[in-house]
Amino acid sequence: MTRPRDTEQQIDSIDAQAAGWFTRNREDHCQATSDAFAAWSSEPAHAQAYAEFERLWADLGELEPLNRPTPLPVRKKPRWRPALAVAAALVCALLAIELGAPPAIYSQQIAAQNQGMRSFNLPDGSTLYVNANTRLRIDFTAQQRNLYLDRGQLYLEVAADKERPLWVHSGAARVRVVGTGFDVRRGEKQLVVSVAHGQVAFVPDEQKPDLLLLGARQRGIYDYASGTLREQPVNVDEVADWRGGHLAFRNRDLASLVDELNLYRRQPVLLADSALGNFKVSGNLDVQDPDALIKALPALIPVKTLALADGRVRIEARR
Repeated sequence: MTRPRDTEQQIDSIDAQAAGWFTRNREDHCQATSDAFAAWSSEPAHAQAYAEFERLWADLGELEPLNRPTPLPVRKKPRWRPALAVAAALVCALLAIELGAPPAIYSQQIAAQNQGMRSFNLPDGSTLYVNANTRLRIDFTAQQRNLYLDRGQLYLEVAADKERPLWVHSGAARVRVVGTGFDVRRGEKQLVVSVAHGQVAFVPDEQKPDLLLLGARQRGIYDYASGTLREQPVNVDEVADWRGGHLAFRNRDLASLVDELNLYRRQPVLLADSALGNFKVSGNLDVQDPDALIKALPALIPVKTLALADGRVRIEARR
């Protein structure tokens, strides 16, 4: 007997495969790839998942013209026809009664404190979780659901609404979803998108053509300094594990760990040398006591920590 959780994991796996095939088909046009894709997509569930990713791509393409001015066509001045105007007004009134009012507009500003997680039930049925030191704005219209993440981290369980997709905007980046569970972290050095289930389209810079399609148990990491975008697998239990108060990490780059660690401190942790960021770290972080991890770092990797007078901490190489 197939259990519900087994079925969900199977669907998530197919979504991840579809994301991989979509990217591969855009870059590799050899016959071997075409044959392998044909065999994979012969399964109806595979073909459906792939088609959904194609629609996701098409939706992103439709946003491009919105930023360009569209010339208005030259029209002749219409002759005033009172009877036609009255008839049109009556039709509009009838349609308004029959179709009802458009979805209500919703707007909210959220600024989280230094510690603690907060949750919000949004009017569309979605659930929003906000991490410490996070600032964002919610702006829902009749056509689109928008969240603007200025800093920090959020996790969203998005209520499906194909007629009104949800977008997370973070600086020049944007993430597009329909019905998905995913996490976005905007730090000083990185923008990270992690998917628990469903699918998202991640555009780290709308001025560039880069696009990463992420399925379940996939993570996209954009580095601001280098402008690089990379994808890596992630355990579903690690997506937004900060909601439980503890983060578990394995072979994590120190630079990425510090970027996330700084969410939980009033003053940041600094790396004395960027090369230190390549050290791999494994361990746990208590979000209520981030300094405990800082104190433990010298026992994990060859570094030393120096507390500065203003509350910052500098990590230096141990010689």
